[in-house]
Order: sequence, then C-alpha cells, then structure tokens
Amino acid sequence: MDFTNAAELLEQCEKQQLSISEVMEEREMTVGEASRQTINERMARVIQIMEKSTHHPIEHAQKSIGGLIGGEAKLIDLYAKERAPICGMTLSKAIAYAMAVLEVNATMGLIVAAPTAGSSGVVPGALIAIQEAYQLSQEELQRGLMNTSAVGYLLMRNASVSGAEAGCQAEVGSASAMAASGIVEMLGGTPGMCMQAASMALSNLLGLVCDPIAGLVEAPCQGRNAIGVSNAFTSAQLALSGVRHPIPFDEMAAAMYKVGRSLPFELRETAMGGNAGTPTGCTFCLQK
Repeated sequence: MDFTNAAELLEQCEKQQLSISEVMEEREMTVGEASRQTINERMARVIQIMEKSTHHPIEHAQKSIGGLIGGEAKLIDLYAKERAPICGMTLSKAIAYAMAVLEVNATMGLIVAAPTAGSSGVVPGALIAIQEAYQLSQEELQRGLMNTSAVGYLLMRNASVSGAEAGCQAEVGSASAMAASGIVEMLGGTPGMCMQAASMALSNLLGLVCDPIAGLVEAPCQGRNAIGVSNAFTSAQLALSGVRHPIPFDEMAAAMYKVGRSLPFELRETAMGGNAGTPTGCTFCLQK
C-alpha cells in the first residue's frame, strides 16, 4: 500500500475503508518494512519526547542560548489560569505548549522536528492540548500523530518543509496543515475532512516569510508556532463543521511551493529581510 499524493491517499482510504492514520500505518509496514510493534514503539517514543518538551518549560523556564526567548510559555500558562483567557482554555494551552517546545529547542533540549525544528511546537502543542481537553487515549493521540505524518510525507514529497527553500509557510504552514488534519481525525472527522483542513491551513498561511532575527531559530519563530496552532484549530473546526476549501490539497501544496520559490532570498531564512532586516533586528545580529 502506497500513495504519492492526497488524491491517491483518499482513494486508498475509500477503497480500504480506512482512516488516514491506518493507511499511513499500512504504508510503513509495507514500504517501510516495519512491524506494527516497531511502529508502536517508535510512536510511543515520539509522544514521550513531545509531552516532555511541551510541559517542562512551563514548570522550569530557561533563557535561550541566543537570549531572545525564554519564559514565554510559562507566562501564557499563568495568564490562562489567573483569568478568562481571550483564546479559551484549550487554545491557550496549545499556544503555551507550542511556545514551550521552541524554548526547549533554543536551549539545546530534545524535541521532535515535526516537520522541522523551527516549526516543532505546532503539532505537539495542538494535538496534546486536544487530547487533554477531550480526554482522549494515548492510542487516539498516536492515531492523530500518524495522520500528521501522512500529511508531512505528502508535503515533503510534493512541495517543501524548508524555510530556506520556501519560507516559513513551508515550515509553520506545513506543521499547521499537519496538525489540522490530525485534530480532525482525533475528533472523528473523515479523511476528506482531514484534507480539507490541511488545505485550508496551507492557504491561510500562504506567503509567510522566514526571517529569523540574528539568524536564530527563536524569534519570530516562537510566535509563529503559536499562530500555527491557532490556524490548525480554526481550520480543523471549519472542516469538521462541513466548510470546504475550494482548492484541493494537492493543488494547494503545489501553490505553496511555487509561492515559496518566488520569495526573494532575503525572506528565506537568510536573516536579511523582514523582522531580521529591521534596524532593531540588525542590532541583535551585531551583538552575536
């Protein structure tokens, strides 16, 4: 069992009457030649790392190596606990978790690149917050993660997940699409709804540039991971509500890649434009 694009993936889901996560698992066992036990062990390890990276900085804030971030996740968590948060408890928790992972990454801690280090907070932040809010099992969380891996595979194969190649839309945008699809499956949506959510998530962040201040994966990366989970939540809710995006996922992925390749080099992880190119952004670069 294999697929090279979303159309083929959905065809397999329909033909076999399987979810996206189930088709992806079958692919790993056939193409990847991994046993179900091996897959479960690997996924359990991924979840363990994700859970630690989403929670540890909230309890033990630490300044990043570059000095641009550190302690933001704890601030978000405290705000949500002390008053009625603007974003509601579940999204506020997802935002805090996503930002926490970036703090772990920026302090040389262990994270899961999902799909990259710069976008590593979106998938765990979104899915773990959903698991906690809806009291879902570890198996349901694992299904969500397997679903996200299918979307990530499609984007790596047919577009890009590299900020240097296609801007932050290819990093946080891809991670947001992955998370949106995973959320939909975790909450009982169909494979078609999953792809609708992923397509919407890509569309909403289309054109997002990659402009790390001082060349560090700290800011504005951390804030964009927060936006990534927010976009994933929105796209998932739209899809679960029956709202459809007019552009199919495969075409949306191709459009994202084309837009990314059209971005000037200053806006593709060179730290020469956008936030990094501002007068204040340049002073941080001089200090490093």
